Amino acid sequence: MSQVRVLVGTKKGAFILTSDAKRQKWQVTGPHFAGWEIYHLKGSPVDPDRIYCSQSSGWFGQIIQRSDDGGQTWHQPGTPKGEPGGSAPGSEGMPQGESNKFAYDTSHETGRPLTTHQWYDGTQHPWEFKRVWHLEPSLSDPDLVYAGVEDAALFRSTDGGKNWHELAALRSARGDQWSPGAGGLGLHTIVLDPTNRNRMYIAISAAGAFRTDDGGQSWLPINRGLRSQYIPDPDAEIGHCVHRIAMHPKRPGVLYMQKHWDVMRTDDEGGNWVEVSDNLPSDFGFPIDVHA
Repeated sequence: MSQVRVLVGTKKGAFILTSDAKRQKWQVTGPHFAGWEIYHLKGSPVDPDRIYCSQSSGWFGQIIQRSDDGGQTWHQPGTPKGEPGGSAPGSEGMPQGESNKFAYDTSHETGRPLTTHQWYDGTQHPWEFKRVWHLEPSLSDPDLVYAGVEDAALFRSTDGGKNWHELAALRSARGDQWSPGAGGLGLHTIVLDPTNRNRMYIAISAAGAFRTDDGGQSWLPINRGLRSQYIPDPDAEIGHCVHRIAMHPKRPGVLYMQKHWDVMRTDDEGGNWVEVSDNLPSDFGFPIDVHA
């Protein structure tokens, strides 16, 4: 009988819940990393024992943890086992090594980030790394994983989280016009297309949704049909506060979006969006998922 696993991140640690297909009884382990703020947990669809974790602390900063045994032990990728941050149940080692370094792509002339982004008051503000909001393992390679961060940028690791490199073409897609939402300028959603390995969707608060069809070399804003009353041009291509995107598991061209006020749907890979929230008790929310 197949096993069901639920990964839960909280402000005070991570929990792993497992059950059989009937889901009548559950086994709970945790809290892992007790007292730490867990921004995201995600298991590899290729290797069921591989789990990636983003934990954050105001004191120690951002830490990436990885488990290769289903959550029994954890270590910071690239840190030798047995050292602080190495493999141990509930390990809370200090941040060290390349796995915790997220460096924005910089200009060779100035040594500064290639662009600035818009601040709350409309002025330009330098890019500053704060935390990892989202981890998305590859659908075919357990060592390939993407990270969405704040300030909004997309990073990729090809060695199981040991080293991270920015896919800087995303911020070149009018990143100077992106501005933070109430919770910050976070890249919080990464969706991989199971039928096209080069296609990926991402969402940013408050910039909107974007799609790449060439593995991240170029990006297209996909916000046609979205309307937001709080920006000067409610039909603008950039500036919408998207909260989450979810893909239909059997029809990858169909996606649903929870925006700041509306629930939207697209049937053409984000080419056009229509509102589908007319009969909901509230059109405001954060998570959205598709059951099919």
